[in-house]
Amino acid sequence: MKKLLVDTNIVLDLLAKREPYYTASASLFSLADKRQIKLSVSSLTFANTNYTLLKAKSPNEVKSILRKLKLIVQVLPLDDKVIGRALNDDEFADFEDGLQYFSAIENNQDIIITRNLKDFKKAKIPVMSAAEYLQTIE
Repeated sequence: MKKLLVDTNIVLDLLAKREPYYTASASLFSLADKRQIKLSVSSLTFANTNYTLLKAKSPNEVKSILRKLKLIVQVLPLDDKVIGRALNDDEFADFEDGLQYFSAIENNQDIIITRNLKDFKKAKIPVMSAAEYLQTIE
């Protein structure tokens, strides 16, 4: 079974129903719910998603949404090694992207799913959008 690290922007596409990306994100999470793929997120994604959703929803609503999300994804830790690699790597100008990337590397993920493809050009594992990934399995 493929292991995919899902970047925060894909999670927000799903939870905030952001068009035109919602459909592909929903399809990806549906595959995970059916146990056809395994989705992971870094723990940073939970913090960033909470912060973003609180702008439009109550704290209780956001916690309820995040509880449901946690049932579908594995949460990968941001430990000393991941943070150290992101801080000391010159390939990722954006620190948050480095954290996502090294979370994927340290946890043996097969693919990173993001809409931010340009910032992962030097990744050593495949990086694609949700729509691109879905095309590869049709």
